Amino acid sequence: MGTVDRVAGDRAHVVPELGCRPSFLAALLDNLEDAVIACDAEGRLVYLNEPMRQIVRAAELPETSHGWSRDWGLFAPDGRRRLEAEEVPLARALAGEQITGQEVVIRPPDGAARRYAINAQPIIDTDGRRLGAVAVGHEITAAHRTAVLRAVQHAVTDVVAQDGGAAATARGVLGAVAGVLGWCCGEYWRTDPATATITRTACWIRPNSDLSRFTGSQPLTFSRGQGLPGRVWATGRQIWTRDLTADDRGLVRARQARQAGLHAAIGLPVHRGGAGPVEGVLAFFNDQILSVDEDLVDLLEGVCARVGQYMDRHRADELAHELAVSRDRFDQVIAQLDDFIWVSELTAAGRLRSMYRSPNSAGIMGEQIDPDDDFTRYVHPDDRPVFQEFTAALGTGEPAQAEYRVIGVDGVTRWIWSRATPRRDGARLLVDGISTDITERHVLADEREHTLAQQREQVRRLRQLDAMKDELMAMVSHELRNPIGVIRGYTEMLSEASDLPAEYSTFVEVINRKSEHLQRLVDDLLDLARLEAGIVSVDARTVGLTRLIDQAVDDHRAAAADNDLTLTTELPSRLHVHADPVRLRQVLDNLLSNAVKYTPAGGAVTLTAAPACTRSTGNSDVIVTIADTGIGIPPDQYDQLFQRFFRSTTATEAGIKGTGLGLAITKAIITAHGGAITAAPRPGGGTVFTIYLPTEAPTREHPRQR
Repeated sequence: MGTVDRVAGDRAHVVPELGCRPSFLAALLDNLEDAVIACDAEGRLVYLNEPMRQIVRAAELPETSHGWSRDWGLFAPDGRRRLEAEEVPLARALAGEQITGQEVVIRPPDGAARRYAINAQPIIDTDGRRLGAVAVGHEITAAHRTAVLRAVQHAVTDVVAQDGGAAATARGVLGAVAGVLGWCCGEYWRTDPATATITRTACWIRPNSDLSRFTGSQPLTFSRGQGLPGRVWATGRQIWTRDLTADDRGLVRARQARQAGLHAAIGLPVHRGGAGPVEGVLAFFNDQILSVDEDLVDLLEGVCARVGQYMDRHRADELAHELAVSRDRFDQVIAQLDDFIWVSELTAAGRLRSMYRSPNSAGIMGEQIDPDDDFTRYVHPDDRPVFQEFTAALGTGEPAQAEYRVIGVDGVTRWIWSRATPRRDGARLLVDGISTDITERHVLADEREHTLAQQREQVRRLRQLDAMKDELMAMVSHELRNPIGVIRGYTEMLSEASDLPAEYSTFVEVINRKSEHLQRLVDDLLDLARLEAGIVSVDARTVGLTRLIDQAVDDHRAAAADNDLTLTTELPSRLHVHADPVRLRQVLDNLLSNAVKYTPAGGAVTLTAAPACTRSTGNSDVIVTIADTGIGIPPDQYDQLFQRFFRSTTATEAGIKGTGLGLAITKAIITAHGGAITAAPRPGGGTVFTIYLPTEAPTREHPRQR
């Protein structure tokens, strides 16, 4: 008997021992409101009455009890967890249990979910044999629904009664509604008519649910008409979406809803005061596909009305509190200000008649003045025309300000700065003003002018001294070159003499080595002075950078090998720059020499070059980096690295000799090319020098800056 019809057709043979006609018994069971189902001892279905057949509406019946839950859509009371085969009431009764009032949600594939309270028990004959089992289900969908809706109302009432503030109340209402209804998520969105945007200010997510793909971790803001909350605001009506993933109205988070497993959604407007403009939107989301539920919509609209009334009342309380706080703060500020606050009426005759004066007029008058005293009489006679222009400007209805002197009650003359704004109060023209003692500012302005004049003179003298220093250094360096050249010439002659004693050869070698070092120092000083003075021009042209770097690296490989260093490059096959090849080679030699000199044995030096990103000037760069694993530089000394004669403490402590001019010359050469050079610590130890060189000649319209 595989179908419902077959079971119904054979039901006359189920209980013949009852002593009544099988057709009468079948009709009796079919006319019951409760659903009845029975199985034999092997778990095969032997009877379903008409109400039960209407519930399952299945063309084929499950072969065994293991298919009941799957084929009929049997779920636990939460409506989400499918019952295991052994949890089905009929299966439990078949196993010998007596079941009373087990709640089951039945959600057949082609029907709406319904809730039943099921009683079930085994069928035992007079001999005590278990013939099968029978289950009777009484539908409690309506009663359960009424209870749930009532629970929602009570939960919302409790939350609003607690009055924990707007944000806490919104979250509480979301949790009360979604939690009782078993929905996954609730959101409260607040409108901002000034910017035509709506922002989520509260969110509730069912415990142990991961909806981060949908809700996100940051506050969300939509424009009016955008997304579910924006559409609710724009229309002013509730919107029920049966399935977000299949909605054709272009909802913003449809893809995120699909990823989070959400389907049904409802958005409802929260009107100001319950019936005014839309102040906010309540939105709820479910992981099931649900059709419109009018009773639920009516309930949620009532919740929205309560929330709107609460928000209105809470806003009024907030405004009253803020007004009281602002008044207190204003009073405190006025009490502490040195400024003189005043309100006056500007008469038709152009005079200011006092209406309010702050109690600190001593700040500008030396002593407190009487509130009814005419302030005009204290204005310095020479500045009364200025004060009259000030009041005349206010008479036009526009804000005005003026600086003038007053002779205080104590006889002291002070500079006063008054700012005022007129406003209409009926037929009267009132003026709100602030007056400040700026005597010290005037004194400081005079002193500042004197100080600036002194500083300008000092700067002029310093520049003159700096120029003299550079000229002196260049002159001394130049004058030293000739005698040093003579010394080196004679030492070469002596070293070539065949009859020179052996011990004298050592002396000649020392003289030659020291004079060579002195020659390099003098050349570096002259080079740096000329570069900084702009005397030496840079003969820049298009240069093959890859070839130039290869040549420089090949020249330093011997020194690197002697120090047991690894010298590697990472270069494109063709790379060009706009540079002076001689000066650029000098830069590469300086940096490679330093890297080899300051890197201990077993270390590595790496040189890379590549095109850099195009800058906003429209000129492109090439970036060259020289990184070593050497002794490094203390972080606080990097800003001094390119100064003349500077040597880092790590170099001096390691006993490595040097003049401290190489990097200064290197920077001067790079700057003359319109490029830039920086130095920074290398991760893991050592130093990285980075050079930016132009591929084209810099233009005056787009000077390069770093």
